[in-house]
Amino acid sequence: MNDDTIRPHSHVRHVLVLPDRDAAEEVAEALTDRFGVAEEPQLVRDALAGEDDAEDAQWLVVVEDPGATHDPALLHELAAEYEGWREAE
Repeated sequence: MNDDTIRPHSHVRHVLVLPDRDAAEEVAEALTDRFGVAEEPQLVRDALAGEDDAEDAQWLVVVEDPGATHDPALLHELAAEYEGWREAE
């Protein structure tokens, strides 16, 4: 038996951090257009510690990747286009 037959199914969750809601919405749309993401990415408001003002919130775009097919470097590049980044696991 070779190693390919015993590998478990990979599932990855990518988290892209964006500076605001508009950027997060645009990235979510680009994920569908550029990467063919089948499941709609989740948008999550991430308030910075101790901040109550909505202006001081980052937005997360959570991408489920059941087959681990999306290239993390390309996702980071996409987020960087909108002044964001891909959070390392």
